[in-house]
Amino acid sequence: MDTTTPPQDRHSNANDSSSPQGDDLPGGNIDKVRDILFGGQMRDYERRFARLEERLVQETTDLKDEVRRRLNALEQFVKQEAESLDDRIRAEHDARMDATRELTEDARNVAKAFEKKTSHLDDTISRTQRELRQQILDLHQNMSDDLRQKIDDVVARLNRASADLRNDKTDRATLAALLTEMAMRLTNELSIPGLDKERNG
Repeated sequence: MDTTTPPQDRHSNANDSSSPQGDDLPGGNIDKVRDILFGGQMRDYERRFARLEERLVQETTDLKDEVRRRLNALEQFVKQEAESLDDRIRAEHDARMDATRELTEDARNVAKAFEKKTSHLDDTISRTQRELRQQILDLHQNMSDDLRQKIDDVVARLNRASADLRNDKTDRATLAALLTEMAMRLTNELSIPGLDKERNG
């Protein structure tokens, strides 16, 4: 910025400073002098301010555009992330629902298998109980028949012995020995297998 006063301005200033009437110039002349002295600088300042204002307006516009672009990009990114998160949440929910359905089906199958095994076990227990009752009844019947047979045999022997005694007129000592022997035989013959082992054990 050149602040050197033009030759004509220096000449004018010299004339103005040497003139005793310099302070009495009309207002129009003062404006002309001011324009001569500072007009170039003011126009330079005005041009600079205009360029600065244009630059500021341009940078402000560019900044607005950049902010708008960044906001749009951020909005798009947030939207994509939200959609991706929603997809992941939905996929995880579906996976959990599938796992829950599988667990429910497995539990239902286990319950059915357990119920089937329980029913089969009940049938087996009932059949075993019936077989055991039948075996007990058969054993009781066999023992009753065997006991009845043994009693009949003893009675028959006693009858034969009694007949022999009547025929042979055996004395009382012989009869007592015979009855004792029959009682011992009867006791031995009526022993139940397994019961004697428990008694002897």
